[in-house]
Parts: sequence; structure tokens; C-alpha cells
Amino acid sequence: MKKPGRFFFVVESLLLLIVIWQTIQNPLLLLLVGSGLLFIYLALRRKRKPKTSNFKLFLGIILILFGLLNNPAVWVMLVFTILFIGLKGIEISGIDFSNYGFWNKKQMIMVQTKETENHDGKKKKQQWLGNERIGNHVYEWDDINLNVLSGDTIIDLGNTILPKCDNVVLLRKGIGRTRILIPTGIGVQLEHTALMGAVSFEDYETKLRNETLTLYSKEYSESSRRLKIVTNTLIGDIEVFRV
Repeated sequence: MKKPGRFFFVVESLLLLIVIWQTIQNPLLLLLVGSGLLFIYLALRRKRKPKTSNFKLFLGIILILFGLLNNPAVWVMLVFTILFIGLKGIEISGIDFSNYGFWNKKQMIMVQTKETENHDGKKKKQQWLGNERIGNHVYEWDDINLNVLSGDTIIDLGNTILPKCDNVVLLRKGIGRTRILIPTGIGVQLEHTALMGAVSFEDYETKLRNETLTLYSKEYSESSRRLKIVTNTLIGDIEVFRV
């Protein structure tokens, strides 16, 4: 799904309308929620007696929670939220729990090859908002050029093979965290510009304030495969480490 955030917002909004409708239709639930709101209003209005105000505030919250939790639509909202966050979180993290099964203790993976594709004139729609992960599965390497307005970005190079030449990752980002996973044996050059953010490059860590930083890996000059990472970020951290 290309717009999971929009889908989540639409479904939760519809469920919220159902919650409001069911609350209005049920006099007992309406009484509980209304009483809770009244107690909270009285607690926030009268500040001369803090003990009494705290009791009214606590009682109001309990009444509202009790009224809402007796509404079936609220439980549907909670279940949908947990499922969405759990599944989307697994997708962003890139963790495949099937790899930890006992049936994979002795596993042989057959790599399927295909002819080199012609990338001339190839178009790719970019995702400006939201989290994105590149490299969940085995893929053919092509220089990466991303423009991100806001969101976390993970680039995993462990599922591809870099050619024996200079390879480029170009990333322009507004706000968000960036993580780049690089296999051992690849020389890395990082050229990072940030208005505000932290940099973690192998064993080196620093913070930037409207500065540009250039770093090289130890084996950069001797490596046959090299990767040049050029990033421009307004606010956000970047991490480059080995896998």
C-alpha cells in the first residue's frame, strides 16, 4: 500500500464517527462520558482546593474511560491501531521472523539470475512523506537518488552486489533519520550537509550545526568497490555502519 498513513487516518476517522454515534444512541454511555467531562471541567475551573480538584479530575477521567471502554467501536479502533503499528513497524524495520524458524537452521538459498535491464528512460515515483526502506529483498544495484520531505529512510545494501566501480547514493531530505547499511569490503565516502543533526560513521560520531562533513572509510583507497554517499538534510541524524 503506497499511502498507509492516509489509509490509517481514514479508517480511524470512520471508527471515531461510529464511536460518537453509538455513544449518543446509548443513554448510559452518554451519561458516563458527559459526567466525566463535567467533573474535568469543574476540576480545571476551581483551583482553590487542589485536593478536591484532583479528585474530580481523576473521577472524570475514570468515568470517561469506563464509558468509552464499554463501546465496542473503541475496541475495534484499538485492535486496528495495534495491528497497523505492528505490521508497519515490522515492514519498516525489515525484520523477517521466518528466518529465525527452526526449519531454517540448514537452509540452501538458490539465487536466480536474469539478464541486465536497460535503465535508459526509466521512471520511478518517489515517496516524499513517510518512512521508506530500500533493500528488503535481493535487488539489482542502481545508483540511488532520493528526495524526501519528511520521514525515516533505511537503505540496506546487504541484499545487492555493487559493481567494481564508483557507486553513488544521493539523498536530499527535509526532516528525518537516515540509516545506511553497508557490507564489509566496500570503500565508503560520506559527504553530509546538515542544518542540525548527528553523524555516526562506523566508529566516528559527531554533531553538525549548519556544517558539511566529509569522511572516508579506512579501506577506501584499496577497495575495488566504492560507494559515495552524498546527503543534504535540514534536521535529522544519519548513521552509516557495516552489516
